[in-house]
Amino acid sequence: MPATTTSTVRRWDQDGREHVVRVQKAGAQRSLICDTCGWRKGAQFLPWLKAEEHLTEAHRATVDPAAD
Repeated sequence: MPATTTSTVRRWDQDGREHVVRVQKAGAQRSLICDTCGWRKGAQFLPWLKAEEHLTEAHRATVDPAAD
């Protein structure tokens, strides 16, 4: 079984709440898991972009802490 690594995409909504999508990688497969609502999706290509899209559409979380 391949080793699993995890990274995160974090965004804040306009009310200051943090929303996180974890990107788990096992071999060539990547899984997206939202810690806020439990949404899950497999993503082979551009998983971080898909995570950002979910945060924007589902939670209106668009404030990127890394942008400061």
